[in-house]
Amino acid sequence: MHDLEGKGNMQKKEASSGRWLTIPDPVREKDSRLFQFLRGVATIVLHTFLPVTYHHEERLQKEPPFVMISNHRHALDPVIMAYPVRQTQTVFLGKKELGKGSLASWFLATMHCILVDRHHTDMEAMRACMRAMKMKKVLVIFPEGTRHHEGQMEQIENGASFIIMRSRVPVMPVYIDSKLRLFRRTHVYVGEAIPYEDLLSEGVNAETCEKMNERMRETFRALIREAEKNKKNFSEMQDFSGKGRK
Repeated sequence: MHDLEGKGNMQKKEASSGRWLTIPDPVREKDSRLFQFLRGVATIVLHTFLPVTYHHEERLQKEPPFVMISNHRHALDPVIMAYPVRQTQTVFLGKKELGKGSLASWFLATMHCILVDRHHTDMEAMRACMRAMKMKKVLVIFPEGTRHHEGQMEQIENGASFIIMRSRVPVMPVYIDSKLRLFRRTHVYVGEAIPYEDLLSEGVNAETCEKMNERMRETFRALIREAEKNKKNFSEMQDFSGKGRK
């Protein structure tokens, strides 16, 4: 297991060039320079080309560590999740298939992404997640395991609930109402922390993880209703404004 300073960096050999590429520890004390640079780029992009409005963003301005969970619509969703978190480092959990090749693995690790095998028990990824929580980071998880354009958050894998319950930290739900599109505003809704202390008294097992999954589903159903209500109100305001100009 890597130490806290990231001194236990892995090395992978680039097949095409024969050179060694050092893969950094995704969980470390400071953000990488590339991460800091891209955060600056995101500040511009999320206010211009891919505009995003956050609802109840203040709920994320809390003392870390905590876990953020979200539905997954677009490859740039991690940017949406990381942008409002400024008080500490954001660490992501992603499927290991994303890290094909040394260059992809290097980039994802530099972006603080922990790669996990979704189909087998991955203790190395679990230890990295627990270490991130111990270091007071914010861990971002997409519980569906992959992108779903429907946004309903119904197909949840038990791994997310297992990590959350083992970490015993607050879990903040975030609903992304649409896929990022050029010059089309995306609305992001932050919910209240999902309570699960009562489940811990029953132990962390398949049954309690499924109960936690159902709480996630119920929370996202409520966030979706809020998003749909806001969209309806906005549409009615536009209709009223249009009639007033006639």
